[in-house]
Amino acid sequence: MPPLQRIPCAHLGGIVDHINSRWHVATACALLSAAIPASAAADDSTFSASLGGRLHLDFATFDNDDRGIANKDDTEVRRAWLDVSGKLQALNYKLEADVSGDRVEAKDVYLARAFGRAGTLTVGQFKQYFSLDDRTSSNYGSFLERGNAGTTLAPLYRLGASWQANPGDFTWAASLYSLESIDAWQVKGRAAGGRVTWAPHPAAGDVLHLGLSLAHEAYDRPGADGVPALRIRPRPAGHLSDQSRLTLIDFAAGRDTDVEKWSLEYAQVRGPLSWQGEFSGATFNDSAQRGKVLAGYGMLSWFLTGESKAYDRRTGRFARIKDIRHRGGAFELALRYDQMRGNQHLDGQPDLRRGSTQAWTLGGNWYLRDNLRFMLNVIQSHNRDRLSGTTVDRTRAVTGRLQFDF
Repeated sequence: MPPLQRIPCAHLGGIVDHINSRWHVATACALLSAAIPASAAADDSTFSASLGGRLHLDFATFDNDDRGIANKDDTEVRRAWLDVSGKLQALNYKLEADVSGDRVEAKDVYLARAFGRAGTLTVGQFKQYFSLDDRTSSNYGSFLERGNAGTTLAPLYRLGASWQANPGDFTWAASLYSLESIDAWQVKGRAAGGRVTWAPHPAAGDVLHLGLSLAHEAYDRPGADGVPALRIRPRPAGHLSDQSRLTLIDFAAGRDTDVEKWSLEYAQVRGPLSWQGEFSGATFNDSAQRGKVLAGYGMLSWFLTGESKAYDRRTGRFARIKDIRHRGGAFELALRYDQMRGNQHLDGQPDLRRGSTQAWTLGGNWYLRDNLRFMLNVIQSHNRDRLSGTTVDRTRAVTGRLQFDF
């Protein structure tokens, strides 16, 4: 869409005030106003703004077993995002928020400056660089939800500063970030992370991708003085399957906790076929107890109508499909196996917690246009308590989404 020129911060504040959250935009506007001279907004060549967003409308129906509380069939507005992005002289900016819940939640809120081939500096709140699954937008993924590692280990949106570059067939990004975000200031701590990818001469329908992500996070006293506990609790049967969650890691004793995270990435695209997998893990240590989680998934995708997954070589991730070949749209089938296991113990003692979760997901996507699709997933999930050797949950689910972005 064409740029919207000269949108004053006061107007943005009015929009957000209408949804009862003026503070987010006021803060961002203060940052932007401090970054440029007062005369910049008067010069059309130094300021631009474009409006974007996404709407994801979901449903889920469950076939629960008789263990524990049953998941309820439900619908939800999974995402309702609005964003404004553009340029301020030599700076790029983005202001993004999710208005789907009972409060506005800030997503990307940052300033960025490109320095040619040397790379780009980003300051503010932005999604951290961890794993192909997490870095690929929810608008372009083959399934309604990311895998277990992407939904539990990835750092998501955090306040910090990063440098990203794209030398040839490589991408790399490194960041220093707080464990706080604009909306989750109770979580305290510091972290550093980064990601590197390699895709030799990627072309349409012909991609080989390899990647590595690393992160070190130091949490301040999780579980004490109002600080949330540090827990790993995946939802194996979709976002609405809260009753099927299994706690794999739980650090809530109020001791400082160090976490080391990593993820190995592999993906290939060959015409209408693509396949990818990741192996991820994390270790937890609060000086009195230790924990460990390992996760992995493998998936296969096939465009029945002949399209190929698109790849963005500048960022090392999958992107919007292009050139839909038929008037009736594009059709994609996908299959994924996803598993995660964890254990936790006091130093020198046997495990006090050891469990695993796994799920098969069969997905179908109908792309009516490149920005409009209907998604359907059939999920079979299975949780086990490996200390007792028992199955603690088995759930089947059918989930769906109507998705539009602009």
